[in-house]
Amino acid sequence: MLLYLLFVSPPVNVHAYDTPDDAGGSITVEWSPPPGVEVKFYEVYRSCEGGPYEFIGKFIGSLHSYVDKGLEDGKKYTYRIRLIDVNGDTSEFSMPSSPAVPSPQWFKKGKLNLFIAVVLYFGFLIFFVQSAKTGKRLFIRRIAGLDALDEAVGRATEMGRPILYVPGLGTMGDVATIASVNILKPVAKKAAEYETPIIVPNRDPIVMTVAQQVVKEAYLEAGRPDAYREDNVFYLTDSQFAYAAGVDGIMMRERPATNLFMGMFYAESLILAETGNMTGAIQIAGTDAVAQLPFFIAACDYTIIGEELYAASAYLSQDPKLVGSLKAQDLGKAILMFLLLLGSILSLCNIPLILNFFRTL
Repeated sequence: MLLYLLFVSPPVNVHAYDTPDDAGGSITVEWSPPPGVEVKFYEVYRSCEGGPYEFIGKFIGSLHSYVDKGLEDGKKYTYRIRLIDVNGDTSEFSMPSSPAVPSPQWFKKGKLNLFIAVVLYFGFLIFFVQSAKTGKRLFIRRIAGLDALDEAVGRATEMGRPILYVPGLGTMGDVATIASVNILKPVAKKAAEYETPIIVPNRDPIVMTVAQQVVKEAYLEAGRPDAYREDNVFYLTDSQFAYAAGVDGIMMRERPATNLFMGMFYAESLILAETGNMTGAIQIAGTDAVAQLPFFIAACDYTIIGEELYAASAYLSQDPKLVGSLKAQDLGKAILMFLLLLGSILSLCNIPLILNFFRTL
């Protein structure tokens, strides 16, 4: 048996190298099976800094590489491999690999496409923000619901009735709630200029605190800090339908001339909108909850749909930073749509150029 072992050839071309594009601590080992041998298993052994070889793993014969992880950066590692053929016979060890030293890499080449995309986006962002700061008026598509805000506030002023602003049932962790708070400030500022009360019932205590501060700042900027009433921005309840019932009660008692529903809404959306419609108020709603949009469209005068809600703060304030970031996002989306269309056409022609660019390794 010992004589037969000498005729079982070991693996050849054993090569070890630092794993590319990683955070360090790993070495890739590759090898080739000897010609004419049906391999069942490979056994991999490792030596650190010239020390004894230790067994690190047993792999099926179809594998010809292994990534050895959990190593210490800066140390030299060598590898030897032997095989077990289909008859169960074990070969001698291969020749040792050349020493390999694991180390981290600063940049992963497979993420080059993401790096290019980020650099381009920041370039667009800086360009548009600077353009807006110089006084150049950047085009933003007209949003009818936002254009109607002045009319809605003016109507409440003429009728001597308050404005009801409902910031939704979300928390400050929801993007729609953040967008709603951004819209609240210009609405409150306009209400302060017209000396029209604004009522803001809240479901979340944190949203209430933020809303109070936003409305207070709006009255201050309008030069009417004395007209601010903290009691008009209040906490109602955290129960979904109890909140809806409470808001409906405010509509029936106070008879606001304008109802604004901005933020995240759920099953209570139709209850709120229908009650406001019954009182004869002008109603403007905005949400990114797709399932609730049909109810708002049916029962409200204007509906701000999806991303229009996110763009509202830039649209209303015309702040250079907000407008610039909005234009940069729009240009980025336009480029992505063009690349997707071009990539689809090229893929049909069996040219995977754009497809490979989007593939992240």
